[in-house]
Amino acid sequence: ASDYATIGQDLVAMCVNDVICSGAKPLYFLDYVSTKKIDGNVADIMVGILKGCEIAGVELIGGETAEHFRQREYDLAGFCTGLVEKKKIIDGSSIKPSDIVIGLESSGLHSNGYTLINDMLWRQKINYRDLPELLTPTRIYTSVVKRLLDEVDTVYGMAHITGGGIPENLPRCLPEGLTVRVDYNSWPLPEIFKKIQLAGEIDEEEMKRVFNLGIGYCVIVPANTSELTRDIIRDEGINCWEIGEVYE
Repeated sequence: ASDYATIGQDLVAMCVNDVICSGAKPLYFLDYVSTKKIDGNVADIMVGILKGCEIAGVELIGGETAEHFRQREYDLAGFCTGLVEKKKIIDGSSIKPSDIVIGLESSGLHSNGYTLINDMLWRQKINYRDLPELLTPTRIYTSVVKRLLDEVDTVYGMAHITGGGIPENLPRCLPEGLTVRVDYNSWPLPEIFKKIQLAGEIDEEEMKRVFNLGIGYCVIVPANTSELTRDIIRDEGINCWEIGEVYE
């Protein structure tokens, strides 16, 4: 039963972590759950949604739970709004060469790469019983990001690492003409990703494109505030590393 609660938190996390990338404070959340029959699992999903909202500091102000006769599984959608003053929007426009990318640890897979995972489960290369960490809920970065925005006035860009991994999500916050060089050896690869890679015989490039590989969120700051930034993140109980640098 508890497995379903983690899905609710994942739903909130996916929305909230996107909203905070712009420097916005998330305000409220709405959910939509569609299922063949409303049952105990739906109740567990709601428990997870409420827990996620609590962690993120947002209100659940409404939603819809629908029964659809023809539906096989559960279908979930989430919606989150946030508020940021125009002059405080973080859009990456201040990023310059030599700025540093700091990677914040993920709690696991963060709801991404499950097409591949489910294919492997179906082929019985892996199973949930041996790998309960496949169901670890997505980390919500609201409180740490709020502290960074309050205490470091040089957060120039942020990226939520979701489907597409670091290669697709990090460049989105960079201005035209700049790229970023990420050193994949600068943080320890969590065991779960090694197990997936071995079980599925997946090559390294594919792993980078599909999974977060242990980094769930990135912030870009000038080199001279990197240490302060990392101290604050660790003070919030989250591991982090300098994982890359911006260059022309």
